[in-house]
Amino acid sequence: MKGYLHSFESFGTKDGPGIRFVVFMQGCPLRCLYCHNPDTWNMSDNRIEMTTDEVFAEIKKVKNFIRTGGVTLSGGEPLLQPGFALKLFKICKEHNIHTAIDTSGIFLNDRVKEVLEYTDLVLLDIKHINSDKYKELTGASLEPTLKFAEYLATINKPFWLRYVLVPGFTDDKNDLKNLAKYVSRFRNLEKVDILPFHQMATHKWKELGLNYKLENIQPPLIEDIKKGEDIFRENGLMI
Repeated sequence: MKGYLHSFESFGTKDGPGIRFVVFMQGCPLRCLYCHNPDTWNMSDNRIEMTTDEVFAEIKKVKNFIRTGGVTLSGGEPLLQPGFALKLFKICKEHNIHTAIDTSGIFLNDRVKEVLEYTDLVLLDIKHINSDKYKELTGASLEPTLKFAEYLATINKPFWLRYVLVPGFTDDKNDLKNLAKYVSRFRNLEKVDILPFHQMATHKWKELGLNYKLENIQPPLIEDIKKGEDIFRENGLMI
């Protein structure tokens, strides 16, 4: 089975535990204002087409380096291609390789549930806890992501919460408190990973001719990141 891919990262350290081989998949239904990979949005813009066997051949080249880490599917939205994800993760599990998937949780169907059976860890991006602000930020509804989180709880699937801190958009203290309160009830939540907004993708937006509304937004200060982390710690969550 062929997958539509954007790129690889052979020695990723930000996409799950340990050193990881990261596969960035092509295609995403969200249109996040702060997206750092807008060139992954359209499936037809894929840079690479590879079979799962071809991708695993690349993974095998660095297998010794990722022994304490594993393989992560990111994007884009990797669950837009569940068949490819399922087959690749089955191969990984046959070789005792840890699997993780970075997802917005917007898709939840029988095929996605099957992928989750072969997934060791979910990196769940909850972009915002306020439904109106979520819609403004992503162009989509918050409800599917919350349903996805609830499903992970029912199957006791370990997950990390990933949250991008964008000044003026996702850093409101009350919103952070509400998100922390919401996720603190999930026993399967292992860690909260607050990611500071950055401007490294500005050139991609310009090259694609897209209107980048956050061009003048500065990255959050270190003390603001710490304040956000403290809110989650106050709710008994690991950072």
